[in-house]
Amino acid sequence: MLTAAAAVFREQGVDAALDEVARQAGVGNATMYRHFPTRQDLIVAVYSDEVDALCARGESLLSDQRADDALFMWLHDLVRFVGDKRELALALGADVDSESRSGLFNRWHSAMYRTVTALVVQEQQRGTLRDDVDGWDLLVLVNGIALGGVGPERVGALLDLVRRGAAPGPATGTTGT
Repeated sequence: MLTAAAAVFREQGVDAALDEVARQAGVGNATMYRHFPTRQDLIVAVYSDEVDALCARGESLLSDQRADDALFMWLHDLVRFVGDKRELALALGADVDSESRSGLFNRWHSAMYRTVTALVVQEQQRGTLRDDVDGWDLLVLVNGIALGGVGPERVGALLDLVRRGAAPGPATGTTGT
């Protein structure tokens, strides 16, 4: 079912008819809904391996002593993942409250948060990131970059802007007061 769903989503987008997914998988609708009660459950399951791979990449960067820029390398990968799955991110967006989100969806968020937090702590210990930078804030910022519809040529520039704002040193902005 997941292979069929991935193919249908790739061809028709995540709003494709679930009947089509069941048909291509060679199962009845009841079977599909028994395994995936909601569209969100199916979408999350389809992309679960990719989220796992993204988090594994973060773990690999953490252990690579040569990766001086591990945090921003991973954030760039995250922007690419979310940007490539823009329809997915929007389909699973703010209209789905935390009580109705699947356990797998919550596991995604927890895994990404753990990954970014570990990378943030590592950069803070190296002295390359301000102490008040939080992993959650970075996830929100890069999600905005990914969903903002900017082309790939702008992603690097926007992440560089985030990097400069998160770098230790004297404050360069004004408070607007």
